[in-house]
Amino acid sequence: MEMKALEWRLGMAADREVLRKAEELLRLCRMEFDAAAFGIGDVCRSVLCFEIACSMMQVPFDRQKGIKLSGLSDKAYNRSLTTVQNALGIRTSLNVRELAVQFGCVRLIQAVQRVLAAYKERFLATLPEARRRSADFDRPVFTSVAFYLCARKQKASIDKAKLMEVSSTSDPEFSNVAASMTDICFDLVGVEKEKSE
Repeated sequence: MEMKALEWRLGMAADREVLRKAEELLRLCRMEFDAAAFGIGDVCRSVLCFEIACSMMQVPFDRQKGIKLSGLSDKAYNRSLTTVQNALGIRTSLNVRELAVQFGCVRLIQAVQRVLAAYKERFLATLPEARRRSADFDRPVFTSVAFYLCARKQKASIDKAKLMEVSSTSDPEFSNVAASMTDICFDLVGVEKEKSE
């Protein structure tokens, strides 16, 4: 699908820089990545490239409209977005401060940073020396899970689905990291109810 038509269907204002970036990403995607092998059609691939371009240029993107246009479910869309980002070598980072502002929980910033530092240190201590260098804690899932667990510990209401959407994280990945982080940092994020279970 042509990006200009896609922009119109998404109801977005014309932004030449975003369009140019989306077209560049789409060309790269066609060359580097066999989308059909992952069940990602042409329209979906265009929508994903458009969202990635918006994210890179820090332009708001209506993900619900994007998901509707792509023809995928929420979960499949998030999974496809992560797959395309990985295939194109695009690293997305998630800033704790921006996340706290977006969810209206600025008081969580220091707690989240403490949990992330403790988790990284404790997790690395369990790995053999050879694997420590390849451990990657920069993925958005770690920040979003730490944020969610800290919010739950402090009884702050957080929309988990929206948080997963913001961090482009699938439900299984989020759950796996949450279980690991809760286990390793129970003293920081654990809730008494879980301990008794």
